[in-house]
Amino acid sequence: MKIDKDLILKLEHLSKLQLTEEERKNMIGDLNNILKMVDKLNEIDTEGVEPLTYMTEAVNVFREDEIKNQLSREEALKNAPKTDGKFFQVPKVIKK
Repeated sequence: MKIDKDLILKLEHLSKLQLTEEERKNMIGDLNNILKMVDKLNEIDTEGVEPLTYMTEAVNVFREDEIKNQLSREEALKNAPKTDGKFFQVPKVIKK
């Protein structure tokens, strides 16, 4: 795969970015260098190498779920911009 200006323009549109010509040139170079590095990794002989499941031998250590530093309702709502006395009030963001 080769990264060219057409692909960068398409990605720019999809990601809602506005790049300058200089940024586009840099992006093309950077992405092509990344692809070259991945191609180089594909050259490595991994025959007989087991896939790595975990990076370390560490095992998850779970802690007990304890209630700590609990706030009262009044303390939690104290700095809220808008409340009804019981709950935070926020602007409606979902339209039907």
